[in-house]
Amino acid sequence: MKKNIKTIFTCQACGYQTPKWMGKCPDCDQWQTFVEESRSSESVPGLIRQRSGKSRDPVPIDSVELDSEHRMRTGISEFDRVLGGGLVTGSLVLIGGDPGIGKSTLMLQALYSMASQGHKVLYVSGEESVKQIKIRSERLSAVSPGLLVVSEIALDAIIAMVDKVQPDVLVIDSIQTMYNGDLSSAPGSVSQVRESTMQLMILAKQTGVPTFLVGHVTKDGAIAGPRVMEHMVDTVLYFEGDRNHVFRILRAVKNRFGSTNEIGVFEMKERGLEEVTNPSAVFLSERPENTPGSVVTASMEGTRPILVELQGLASSTSLGTPRRTILGLDQNRVALLVAVMEKKLGMHLMGHDIFMNVAGGVKVDEPAVDLGIVSAVASSFLDRSIENNTVVLGEVGLTGEVRAISHADLRVAEIQKMGFTKCLVPRSNLERMTEFKGITITGVRNVSEAMEVLF
Repeated sequence: MKKNIKTIFTCQACGYQTPKWMGKCPDCDQWQTFVEESRSSESVPGLIRQRSGKSRDPVPIDSVELDSEHRMRTGISEFDRVLGGGLVTGSLVLIGGDPGIGKSTLMLQALYSMASQGHKVLYVSGEESVKQIKIRSERLSAVSPGLLVVSEIALDAIIAMVDKVQPDVLVIDSIQTMYNGDLSSAPGSVSQVRESTMQLMILAKQTGVPTFLVGHVTKDGAIAGPRVMEHMVDTVLYFEGDRNHVFRILRAVKNRFGSTNEIGVFEMKERGLEEVTNPSAVFLSERPENTPGSVVTASMEGTRPILVELQGLASSTSLGTPRRTILGLDQNRVALLVAVMEKKLGMHLMGHDIFMNVAGGVKVDEPAVDLGIVSAVASSFLDRSIENNTVVLGEVGLTGEVRAISHADLRVAEIQKMGFTKCLVPRSNLERMTEFKGITITGVRNVSEAMEVLF
């Protein structure tokens, strides 16, 4: 009997499907992104056919038994921190980042570390041959008999290989190269990525094998493929950083088994990625002394405070519309704070170009650094430097008030550990803060008081 073949057109940007070709996607407004795909309406993915034959009865949640060691350590402490303490059995982790940022390098180093602990790990590459992987492994000094490598893109062959080898950890590099024979579309298409991720998710949950998926990113910085892929996985990690800088930041944007605010800091060297255990010292190592426009603030990244240097430059311009160039900060937030400075401090910044930068390439996105932004811009505008031993903290409101921030004690403890002797905090935080020896803490109610203390 002839199978019913259904032809659909799928948007390669967002996954929107339509029975007819369209020039513009009505969902994501992208042009020329629809590709014709065909699939039998009676076909069911092979893994779902094999593993869904027996139904399961619901059980009381208090009767579910957990292993004493339900998290597997990767051997890289910064990586374990971002994962929430290690790998959870049967978890599916998606890692994205720009080309050349170090995704494959991190995966190879993590697998080598776990193989050195006695685990059997499998690295599946759809982009490199086995010999190319060996060359890269020797450069990274990551050669171990417990590290199994294979070059394969056929999903059915990979699933059969996992059933045969039974590894403790599986890495797919990358998910955009995987091919499912049930679909007629090319590897990398939305349908292929979605179906491949679904089958690998079922494989991880049924076998309990933690699985890493390496994902390509689009020119906008998002992971290529449908957004449903990020909903299916347990953890989504982004590798950030400029390839021209040596520092790389691994950030969790979704984590079902840990915090989504944790970051791991790495340094790219000849033999791969090395952990940075004290990011504050690294980001402040090249800070200029007694220079207008430079100020230090403390940002919370998950459970860890990190000291960063904010740099501001205000220069006069003859153009009708001054420029606002912001790197590492929220551009709208900086524009809001500049307006507050004009209104509450009387600084005429409309005739000045304003440039802001976070030294070291790190991105800061929390309101607790507002007072640091105001201080950096004011320092450059007044051409007066802020003392090197001073750190500025606080959220600034539209009326110029300095509001309380979270985790003030942790931030001040990190500031004290790094050798700073003065700290500017909101007055409401100072009233509830414990005493710290060796550091002078000053509370301010508004930006005017802060400017009086600093200048």
